[in-house]
Amino acid sequence: MATTGGALDAVVVGAGLAGLACAGDLLTAGLDVRLVEASDAVGGRMRSDRYEGFVIDRGFQVFNTSYPQVRRRLDLRALALRPFTPGVLIHTDRGRLRFSDPTRRPREAADLLPGRLAGTRDLLALGVLSARDMLAPAGVLKRGEERTTRSALAAAGLSEEFVERFFRPFLSGVFLEDELETSSRVFHLVWRSTLRGTLCLPTDGIGAVPRQLADALPAGTLRLESPVDRLTDDGVLLTTGTELAAKAVVVATGPGPAAALLPAAHIGPYRTTTTYYHTADTSPLAEPTLLTDERRRFLNTCVLSEVVPGYAPAGTALIATSVLGTDTPGREARLRTALAEAYATDASAWRLLTVRTIEDALPAMPPPHRLTTPAQLAPGRFVCGDHRATGSVQGALASGARAAREVLRELRP
Repeated sequence: MATTGGALDAVVVGAGLAGLACAGDLLTAGLDVRLVEASDAVGGRMRSDRYEGFVIDRGFQVFNTSYPQVRRRLDLRALALRPFTPGVLIHTDRGRLRFSDPTRRPREAADLLPGRLAGTRDLLALGVLSARDMLAPAGVLKRGEERTTRSALAAAGLSEEFVERFFRPFLSGVFLEDELETSSRVFHLVWRSTLRGTLCLPTDGIGAVPRQLADALPAGTLRLESPVDRLTDDGVLLTTGTELAAKAVVVATGPGPAAALLPAAHIGPYRTTTTYYHTADTSPLAEPTLLTDERRRFLNTCVLSEVVPGYAPAGTALIATSVLGTDTPGREARLRTALAEAYATDASAWRLLTVRTIEDALPAMPPPHRLTTPAQLAPGRFVCGDHRATGSVQGALASGARAAREVLRELRP
């Protein structure tokens, strides 16, 4: 076993968003840090691949501009963000209905008139709920009574019919669960960010976000293709046999490797999602809008090439559709039938480009759910990731920031 020179201040294991944020903050504080990543690129689950001329994100992704950590750390202009329509389309037995933000697209809010998407009481209750979540300080929402999202929506005065038509299909795609069992505190914070921010994608794919964070690190900080075999008394041992000695080790990997390296982290279950990528000669929906299904045969679908034309070669449409769970025999055929109905088109000629299953797409967040969890597990041992906060870009970045603060507290009391 070969050991590097003098001990580092910290080794961060995993170059996803949490690890990048943690390493960046420690470097800013003047520590000697190494960031090691098992893969050939940064980003973890937030990566983009080039596949047959298409940009394929690892699972369906959206980027929200309202997150405080995003605004603090990223140059949004450099990402060349392309927005989704502020609202969603819902496929119902009565055809497609549009849920639009009337403050942003008042001319597209006709379906919010009473009697179409919802009744008068539901619309009033929705207005009160949205105004509270949008205008109240985030701290108020974090300290609110905790229950399931379903119970919170009922307590807000929303009818079961409206919840089943809009909120359940929409939030299934947000939380990757179908029963509205996610903590109401998480729901209120997510609804707040949705109302206050813009959902979009970077022109070069979602992987541009972690790449920008990585590009800001000093040369020599990041070591790719450097998987860690185990933690040692003095630091970490790479699978190559090289030991990196460090005063502190921060594990910022996905849940599986994190649990293997630090069993004391007690990481909870994650949700699995599968995204099917189809191509077509013409776009089945000439707008950059999410489409959900009242019957919940899929989580959501959209024409990615309408959001970012560069996701597909010229003259080709790229359609991404996500479902809960894994790919199973016959599932794509059933999904194609549902998509033909939802898009009101013939999907038989669509080509299945690729299928991506993400087993650890999002942590499960039923109540009681801690919105932030300490990073330190033992002297010199820390862990961070969205499983220590909320399943979001904000949660991952904030968890990395908290881990950095706790490392500094130990090394520089």
